[in-house]
Amino acid sequence: MPPRPAFDYRPPQDALNIVFEDDHLLVVDKPSGLLSVPGKAEHLWDCLEYRAQQYCPDARIIHRLDMDTSGILILAKNAAAHRHIGLQFERRHTSKIYQALAWGQAGRDEGLIDLPLRCDWPNRPLQIVDFANGKSAQTRYQVLQRNERTSRFDLFPITGRSHQLRVHLLALGHPILGDDFYAPAFVQAASDRLCLHARYLEIHHPIGGERISFGSEVPF
Repeated sequence: MPPRPAFDYRPPQDALNIVFEDDHLLVVDKPSGLLSVPGKAEHLWDCLEYRAQQYCPDARIIHRLDMDTSGILILAKNAAAHRHIGLQFERRHTSKIYQALAWGQAGRDEGLIDLPLRCDWPNRPLQIVDFANGKSAQTRYQVLQRNERTSRFDLFPITGRSHQLRVHLLALGHPILGDDFYAPAFVQAASDRLCLHARYLEIHHPIGGERISFGSEVPF
């Protein structure tokens, strides 16, 4: 696998894309290339949380998307909402659907990827499959479309490990287009962005418990 290029952070300057808002929640559509939270280095201050707080100072990140992953992300406007929704993610009471465009023609129409993952410490933040020491990780998938060189997947993560969807599809033999962490060079070059998008998220509203859902159009 070719080495990842030096980290040159140039986040997109799109305006904050608000999908839904009430007194407790701020739901946004994060663009690819923008960090969810600030990085450790001084130049990595610009992120989704910072931009949201310019609009609503009380907004706090509940969950994250990888920098290069786009799609639905929920922020809480108060501590009670943050705690309530955070527990939903922890207890797997949310429903999430991602879409990916990956290299190769998928063999099966649907299936379950059940491969434990752990950090590859010498090469962090990369993750690897490790049956001895990895943490349990499962992803259901459904193939939506096959083309000559690619397959389009809907992905239903059961667990939420770091880089889970990227590594699971890679293990299936289908690296995601534009993935400069895990894909070979020719697959990286097949797209100018990571073709992974959080297109649907369903939660219980922190007030009253009503089941509510949010969607985002897939941009690739």
